[in-house]
Amino acid sequence: MSSSDGPGPDDRTHVPVMQRRVLELLTPVLGTEGAVFVDGTLGLAGHTLALLTACPGSRVIGLDRDPEALARAERRLAPVADRVTLVEAVYDELPEVLDRLGQPRVQAVLLDLGLSSLQIDSTERGFAYAVDAPLDMRMDGHQPLTAATVVNTYPAGELARVLRTYGEERFADRIARAIVAEREVAPFTTSARLVETLTRAIPAAARRTGGHPAKRTFQALRIEVNHELAALERVLPAAVDALAVGGRIAVLAYHSLEDRMVKRVLAAASTDTAPPHLPVVPESMRAELRLLTRGAEKADAQEIQENPRSSSARLRAAERIKEAA
Repeated sequence: MSSSDGPGPDDRTHVPVMQRRVLELLTPVLGTEGAVFVDGTLGLAGHTLALLTACPGSRVIGLDRDPEALARAERRLAPVADRVTLVEAVYDELPEVLDRLGQPRVQAVLLDLGLSSLQIDSTERGFAYAVDAPLDMRMDGHQPLTAATVVNTYPAGELARVLRTYGEERFADRIARAIVAEREVAPFTTSARLVETLTRAIPAAARRTGGHPAKRTFQALRIEVNHELAALERVLPAAVDALAVGGRIAVLAYHSLEDRMVKRVLAAASTDTAPPHLPVVPESMRAELRLLTRGAEKADAQEIQENPRSSSARLRAAERIKEAA
């Protein structure tokens, strides 16, 4: 089905990861008429549709860098179109988007990081290592960098750095050397040959544990191509700044690199900055946020069984309790 043929069955039936808990966390601040929330990673709009349904007086500003996702989300949200503003943008453009819309403060921000179901299921875009497809991995079609460019042009040392840093791949050097040697025979164009190459580079004993041998490499390439961690580093403080007092942020992360970054930002903003010896903490040094989750919450066993993609999800949330000093 092409993107112009209307919503596919997955658009209507897919239940977003940890939807019930996201609703529990965000609906308390969206019950007033005119409350605005930002879905910074709109995807197929599952979370957004659930929030708009639960909070009929609320409005959403939905961001996504993928124009196909925006088109399908627009059709799915057609019944509540009067409460929806969709913007093609990377989520770290949040301050510019809110400024352009004249919406300096919002009541909630939701970030569901990583790949959307649309991107995972669109095999021709090369995100899935289980299907042979062009080595693209772009979340939008505008940027010049593709996964093929990375594997065919990066020097071995730089390629190993990407795999080690973004994929936490312990065999990064071996894989990088194998890729460089193989591309001298012929450039990589599709995922199957890359999977074969990196699988051979990983010791047999290691291939028997830890999931698919291509998982970490494909994660690293996707993050490099889309500059995901750099964008996340920029959006987290911007999202906190966008919250009105009493507003809430919820973030779903799917690997440790993302989750550590979310944890660091929320923990810093929820900690008083006064020296420990002061008997009274000055107002200007009090924390801006109150954590709503104890550590990172995970999907329960039933959800993981029904939706295996939720198994790696880590949810953190916080509430703004004061303006920045």
